Amino acid sequence: MFNVKRSALVFGVMIVGIALMLWAGWHNLRERKLAMQRAQENHVVLIPDKGGDADQGTTDSEQPHMLGKRAPAFTLTDLDGKKVSLSDYKGRPVLVNFWATWCGPCKVEMPWFEEFQKQYAAQGFQILGLTDDVDAGKDTITKVAHRIGVSYPILLTDGKVQTAYGGLDVLPMSFYVDRNGVVVEETAGLGSKDEIEAHIKKAIASGVAPAAMGGQ
Repeated sequence: MFNVKRSALVFGVMIVGIALMLWAGWHNLRERKLAMQRAQENHVVLIPDKGGDADQGTTDSEQPHMLGKRAPAFTLTDLDGKKVSLSDYKGRPVLVNFWATWCGPCKVEMPWFEEFQKQYAAQGFQILGLTDDVDAGKDTITKVAHRIGVSYPILLTDGKVQTAYGGLDVLPMSFYVDRNGVVVEETAGLGSKDEIEAHIKKAIASGVAPAAMGGQ
């Protein structure tokens, strides 16, 4: 009888040990997946030369090339077919953001942009989202924008505006333009929400607000 009880006890300990090992393995796998997801969100997307999937990379070697320069003018069509120009927002701080439907990090920051668009609208702040899709049509871009929930203008690029802004090697790419039309911050890749807000505040504070903005 003693041997039977001892065998049962040993068997029970083995079962518990195996269960703990399986739980530890599952927990470690879950943590690794979460860590990989967080790391991926902090990467930028390298833009392919032609259509197709994009690889992941970092921005350590990226250097701002529009900082301190006047933001290039453009006139593009929005998703409703309306012509929108950067000059329409003269005297106002503007965030020019290049994104694409296949860019995961872009879709992480866009809801933040929507929040900041509403938060700082009274100070004249405006976001313009410029698509950099090669193959996606307007319907696909519209569906993605609506699914993300952005209400700021989404503009269809013509290929020339990317070149005017120095060429885009990565996405997302953002240019923070002050009230005088000068790029005061340029970022490549996904930054933190706090960093984005700090850049927005800098664009709002930089430059001289015209008298017409005084009541906003």
